[in-house]
Amino acid sequence: MFVLISLFIDSGQGNKSSGNTVKGPTVGGPFTLVDTENRIVTEQNFHGKWVLLYFGYTSSPDVGPEQVQIMAKAVKLLESKYNSEILPVFVTIDPQRDNPSQLRAYLNEFDSRIIGLTGPVSAIRQMAQEYRIYFKKVEEEGDDYLVDSSHNMYLMNPRMEVARCFGVEYNAEELSEAILKAMRSTPT
Repeated sequence: MFVLISLFIDSGQGNKSSGNTVKGPTVGGPFTLVDTENRIVTEQNFHGKWVLLYFGYTSSPDVGPEQVQIMAKAVKLLESKYNSEILPVFVTIDPQRDNPSQLRAYLNEFDSRIIGLTGPVSAIRQMAQEYRIYFKKVEEEGDDYLVDSSHNMYLMNPRMEVARCFGVEYNAEELSEAILKAMRSTPT
């Protein structure tokens, strides 16, 4: 037994300074979607900018509109109160109903600066998987349906890496303060 332990230590396996670290799962990744003007958008379009990313859908009856409103207000607060620029981005999880013009009309109700993204179902599903977003269509009577989903907002640093994830427990003021704190403490 002593020989096995000695071999383990001598091989560097037990050395704390060997640089071994444990990392969590990677969140995010490449994507190709279209914006509300039918232009192709990839993650490369956002490099060099702080991004507040939210996944939702325009027919959401409750949590979705509230979260988009909070996102819009938080972005305005960051600009007016702290002189910090952040790009709000909304990715639909219901591309069957949320075409570019539908997204544009919906998002303009909150803030015309919110970038709306949609695309083929397969591209949306792939991006949602990369960002660990759960969503599932819930059939209702007739042709109507809801989409059950997680409601996370991601603060992406200028390298399009997740700097912070926010749940639904924040109001606009709290969200803007938490974003500012994360921006100040994240190396860019």
